[in-house]
Amino acid sequence: MKKIILYIAASLDQRIAEPDGSLEWFTGFPNPNKTDNSYKELLASVDTVLIGGRAYHELLNMEVIWPYQEQMIYVISRNDWGTNEKLHFITENIVENISAFRNEQGKDILLVGGGRLTSTLLAADLIDEMCITYIPVILGEGIPLFPEQPKESKWELIENKNYCSDIIMVKYRKKDELL
Repeated sequence: MKKIILYIAASLDQRIAEPDGSLEWFTGFPNPNKTDNSYKELLASVDTVLIGGRAYHELLNMEVIWPYQEQMIYVISRNDWGTNEKLHFITENIVENISAFRNEQGKDILLVGGGRLTSTLLAADLIDEMCITYIPVILGEGIPLFPEQPKESKWELIENKNYCSDIIMVKYRKKDELL
């Protein structure tokens, strides 16, 4: 069975985006050494990427090279803006569709945002690992990392790293996986 790995950046006050969904707070943060914080290594371990509709739009509006050239992309959204060979939209039966992806053969699945999608998958016990990169910024307002989390879950720290510019990455595994 494939693992679903959440990889997301969060502010110190647990925000993943500004109130309007913007990611400028994150992309404008200094990275003088131009490090990728192990992202290329993670991308090599996955063949599927899940992303919420708002996060997808924000990523398209950023001036970056599309990072998911080799992966199949599934955008979870209310709208279907058109499918191509590597891009598909899921507009209904979200949990059922994603559960089916987990049972397919292949590499793991990367979940890159947003908050509602993360909460939906946590509630369905579909996230196996979380890799959260904390950016030393307090936004005060914005989209929370875990909005409306309906149930408790327990996690074990399996890795932590300090990167330049005071960035910290923590990686957790769901405790249920240890039994």
